[in-house]
Amino acid sequence: MASPRLRTFPVSDPAAGPYALAAGPDGALWCTLVHAGRIARLPAAGLSGGGPAAVEEFPLDDAGCGPSLITAGPDGALWFTRMRDDRIGRISTDGCVRSFPLPAAGRGPAAAPYGIAAGADGALWFTLSAAGRIGRITTGGEVAEFPLPQADAFPAFIAAGPDGALWFTLHRAGAVGRITTGGDLSVYPLPDPDCGPVGLTAGSDGALWFTEIAAGRIGRITTGGEVREFLLPDPGCRPHAVTAGPDGAYWFTEWATGRIGRLSPEGRAAAYELPGTGSEPHGLAFGADGALYAALEHGAIARLDPAGA
Repeated sequence: MASPRLRTFPVSDPAAGPYALAAGPDGALWCTLVHAGRIARLPAAGLSGGGPAAVEEFPLDDAGCGPSLITAGPDGALWFTRMRDDRIGRISTDGCVRSFPLPAAGRGPAAAPYGIAAGADGALWFTLSAAGRIGRITTGGEVAEFPLPQADAFPAFIAAGPDGALWFTLHRAGAVGRITTGGDLSVYPLPDPDCGPVGLTAGSDGALWFTEIAAGRIGRITTGGEVREFLLPDPGCRPHAVTAGPDGAYWFTEWATGRIGRLSPEGRAAAYELPGTGSEPHGLAFGADGALYAALEHGAIARLDPAGA
């Protein structure tokens, strides 16, 4: 259904490709522009007021580096993956940019870093989707990598769990993985090996919630490995990213249908249509103003007031 409290506005040229969002320690939202090789800063106050005039964009040192997922780091900066040149990027809240090469950079097939999250150990943890490894980088740039049992498992999103470990989805293996900060790995196969898990978030209930893009489901896994799945009303909606909301629900993007979805903890689903067609919603995050923002790859940001939903 449509919502009068959902609206969109452009943040850059349509080809820039807004892809992922993260709330920064400065109260702003930070967005990767995957096709333009830039990072955008979106003040939440300006967005809720309706105008994108205050949006800032920061070019990276390689326009083709493919900035992908982004997260707030333990050092007060934002950290992001550079999927197309095998580097991890860092941007301070005043716009100073750095990047750190991974061991695979410039040598052989691309490792394609994708998901990234801050760990309980003060480091950043990331997935190497094409290399079948989990990586760790300190705020000083020291990198370590941990191979997965299945090299072609395609690790995607990663999130810090309530147990102090890092949890991640294995898209091609149909599984969810766990790695401790000491490097101990566990893998939990899902009931459907072809479900294609992608997005992942830590829930307010002490479990991890994830999307199954190929099956049209939202899944829940406890830290003990118990899995429960919720079939969405439209199995072909291709849910991509998911985040836990302050209302206790789980909000996700429907890539194929151009909608934002909501799943209550009990499994009741609702969807909010985005204006226009071909919006391709990907990442989403809650802003300091309490609204939900979603990155639309066709060149816009959507804002949804959960109170109106």
